Formats: sequence, structure tokens, C-alpha cells
Amino acid sequence: MPHTASANPDKNIVDRTQSRPNRAVARAVRATRARLQTGRFSNAVFEKEMMRLHLDSVVHNSAGVALTILLAAAFGMWLAGDLALAAWMAMALSLQALCIVVAWRARKVTLTQEQVAPLRRQFILLQGLTGVSWAIFALQDCSACRPDLFEAYHGGALLIGLAATAMGTVLLRPALIATFLPVIGVLALRAVEGHDLSTAALAAAIAVALLFLLVMTNRMQQANLRILAIQSEKDDLIAELEVAKSMSDEARRRAEDANLAKSRFLASMSHELRTPLNAILGFSEVMHTEVLGPLDNPIYKEYSGDIHRSGQHLLDLINEILDLSRIEAGRYELHEEAVHLLEIVEDCMGMVQLRARSKNIQIRHQAESAMPALWADEKAIRQITLNLLSNAVKFTPAGGEILVKVGWTAGGGQYVSIRDNGPGIPEEEIPVVLSAFGQGSIAIKSAEQGTGLGLPIVQALLAKHGGEFLLRSKLREGTEAIAILPSKRVLDSLPAVRQVQPVERRRRSFA
Repeated sequence: MPHTASANPDKNIVDRTQSRPNRAVARAVRATRARLQTGRFSNAVFEKEMMRLHLDSVVHNSAGVALTILLAAAFGMWLAGDLALAAWMAMALSLQALCIVVAWRARKVTLTQEQVAPLRRQFILLQGLTGVSWAIFALQDCSACRPDLFEAYHGGALLIGLAATAMGTVLLRPALIATFLPVIGVLALRAVEGHDLSTAALAAAIAVALLFLLVMTNRMQQANLRILAIQSEKDDLIAELEVAKSMSDEARRRAEDANLAKSRFLASMSHELRTPLNAILGFSEVMHTEVLGPLDNPIYKEYSGDIHRSGQHLLDLINEILDLSRIEAGRYELHEEAVHLLEIVEDCMGMVQLRARSKNIQIRHQAESAMPALWADEKAIRQITLNLLSNAVKFTPAGGEILVKVGWTAGGGQYVSIRDNGPGIPEEEIPVVLSAFGQGSIAIKSAEQGTGLGLPIVQALLAKHGGEFLLRSKLREGTEAIAILPSKRVLDSLPAVRQVQPVERRRRSFA
């Protein structure tokens, strides 16, 4: 039966089932950017948005228009006593209701670019019919009324009614013109036929009102276009941020998957790498020490020594890589116990002492007295100290000096400081040497190169303990590495419990 990826979670090195960046958002970004790059904004760019605003204007203004029609018809019937205005009122209200129905239905659906032009023609036609209804109202007359009173009512009703109707058509200028032109034409024709100056003045006033509304409409339209352009730019920026965030999340997930795959691979290779290396080290040491008998050719003995040194160096590098991989994969667990920092530092100094003497390096030691134990992982603390001491010996020139200090921090923790008088590290290279596999220019030129994992391992192990690592260095003055363990790791000694005598205990029980 074939194995699937879900059979073992550890086999899922890279999970490619995660969602890709939002392609719909990316398409929206491209469409919006293309629209914004067409040049100067016009109705053609935002046809759907402008039509949507016009529909909202028609619906919201419907109550005012209907109330104006009712009041004009009611006052006219009271003034003239003519029931013909009731028929006009029914016609005008029917046209208004038809406009509202069309606008309401159009608002309920998602408009497409192809639907905008037919919908605009419908509204122009309906507003033209509305203008015809107001033109019919302008033809109304009353021989039994006072002329001055009827003219005032007639002109006021026309102006107010047209103004109320125009409020709903300011975003559709052809509809506005279609509403006013029938009224202006009827009044102008009536003024010419009857030589009526008052009717001519009313026609002129309505024409001037139309021109004013057209100017205001143009300004309102440009303002709305600017608002829509700003809204589109904002939507474009939001969409781009969403795409960038999606791509960033995807890149981070891929990086995490790759890092996890690397850590799992290296952790699983520990046995496969160490087993043959141990065999190489063992057999090369047997050959170099001539345990099974002398080698006739001294060159073979030299080669076996080279094999042993190279294998040991490779094993040290593999151990460092595996240690860092376990830490990054979250598989490094601390085995905490009470340890004394000073004792560990002294043991590690003894381990590097032979190597330091071979380079004529003097290691001096300063420590504060009466330092209590720490609650820490002895192996990790020993590895931290050995890494720092090995680096100091590696980069300290022959005849140099290393100063090791163990003491208290200002916050009540404990620290170990290792200072050498080597070539130092340029200030701009300190972040490089603190990164995994990072090596400074001095290390690259040195004959004793490593993987560049010693200091990252020190940082990671100290972080596991809640501690801190500091690296201070100056060119031609040396380097100081400080490992700090927090105060919460320090085990304070408890005062001895005073024994209570039996007589005193009985005395207290009676008290």
C-alpha cells in the first residue's frame, strides 16, 4: 500500500496545500489601476458609480417631489375650484411613482457597464414626460380668479415644482434639461402668442434657473468625480496592501516550511552522519598510533593523522549544526539542576589550557566569592563557556592573554566574561558574526575557520535560560564576550531551621 503524505506528519516537509495569494484581489488591483491611469476623470470612467448616485438621489428626493405636486394641485383646486387639476395631479404622481419604481429596481441589482446606457435613456425619457406634465400645469388658466393672485400662485408653483424635481436629477444633466425645456417652450410660446410680459418673465426666470442649475450640476458632478477618484485610489491602496500581506504571509510560510524541512533533515541525519565518522576516527587513530603494529611507510602514518584530524574537525562541525538545528526545531530540552557557574568555568578552562599553552597564551581568572548555585542545564552552560573560550583561544595571537571573569550582575544575576587581546571585530561586522553561518573578515583570513555557529548556539542556549549575550569588540584592541544568566536562575541559600527544645515546645503549647 503506498504511503501518503498524511501518514506521518514528520514527512510533510513542505505543505503546499495552503492558499495562494488572492487572485481576485490582484485582478481588482490591476483593473482599478488601469482605470485610474486613463487620464482625466470623466463620466465614462465612473459611469456605474454616477448612475448609482443618481438612483439614490431619485429615491431620496421622491417624497419632496410628491409633496410639491400634492400642495400645488390642492392649492390650485381651492383657488380656482377646477377639478381638472386632480387629473393633472394623478398623472404627475403616476410619472413620479414610475421613476421611483425604476430607480428602486435598479438599486436592487448589480449594474453592469452595458446596463448603464439603457437605464440613462429611460430616466431621460421619464424626466421628459415629467417636464411635459409641468408644461400642462403651466397651461392651466383661471378666468374667475384674481389675475395677480393666480399669476403668483402659478409662477411660484412652477418654480418650486421644477426645483424639487431638479433636486433628483442634478447628477444627470440631460434629464434636468428634459424636465425644464417643455415648460420653457410652452411659456415662451404662450408669451409670444398673447404678448404677455408676465408669462415671458416667468419663462425667462425658469430659463435662468435652468442655466444656474446646469452650472451647479457641473460643479457637483466634478466634485463627485473627485470623491469617486479618491475612493478608487483608497480601494486600490487597500487592495494592494491585502495582496502584499497575502504574498508576505505566503513567503513567510514558505520560509518557515523550508527552515523546518532543513531542521528535520539535519536532525534525522545525525545517526547517519556520525556512525561512519566514528568508524573513520577510530580506524585512523588505530593506524596513527600503530596499535596493530608499525607502518613501514612513515607517509602513511602522516596521512592517517591527517585523516583523524580532518574527521574530528568534521564531527565537531556536524555536532554544532545538529545542536543549532535541534534548537531551531524546538526539540532542545533543558535538563535543569543546581549547578555552580564558577566550577563549570574552571573545568572548561582546564579543557582549553593545553591548547592555550601550545600558543603561549596566558589565561587569567577573576571570580567573586560566595556565589550560590544556579538552576540551569549543566551541559548547556558548559557548551556556552567552551564555545566562548575556544573562540578566544582561536583568535588570540601567540603570546597573548585571556581574562575570564565570573561575578554578579547589577540585577542580581550571574555572568561570565571572556576577554582577549586579539585582532578584534569591526563594529559593522558584529551582527554578521552573531548570525548563523556568519563569519567576519578576521575569521575568514584566519587559518582556523569554523562554521560560524558557535555564537548563534551561545545566544540560543542563553535565550533558553532567559539570559542575554553581549559581544563587545574593537579593532586591534580585542573582544569581550559576556554570557548573562538572570536573577531568577540564582538559588538563594535558605537559613537553617532552628530546632525547638521539647520543654520550650510544651511551654508554647500551654501559652
